[in-house]
Amino acid sequence: MFKTIMVPVDLAHLEKLRRALEVAADLAQHYAARLQIVAVTASAPGAVASTPEAFDAKLHALAGEFGASHGLDVGARTVISHDPAVDLEEKLGDAAHELGADLVVMSSHKPGLLEYLFASHAGYFAAHTDLSVFIVR
Repeated sequence: MFKTIMVPVDLAHLEKLRRALEVAADLAQHYAARLQIVAVTASAPGAVASTPEAFDAKLHALAGEFGASHGLDVGARTVISHDPAVDLEEKLGDAAHELGADLVVMSSHKPGLLEYLFASHAGYFAAHTDLSVFIVR
């Protein structure tokens, strides 16, 4: 049913993404699908890495470790953005289409009062894409 599953991650908040990664791994194993971990970052130095190359190395290390621990073929894609806070969803959508993803598994927090006024990244992405999106709380 699914051939390529994409999981967007924020390397600064990996502890909050573990459940979404585990769900994606379970689905990838069940459907013999390729798992792609994608992260969007700025070209400027940040809290996770001082260069896009260092960021990419950390993302590939995560993919390698996660793949080895789950017996999966896991790819990694770093996407550079001038302003990730503004165009995160657009960059993720572009990456999903480039990778040929037919399912996106995203982590999201429990909705609160703010979500009645502003959608979360996962909610906005799910509402504005033509892809299937599985949101994990």
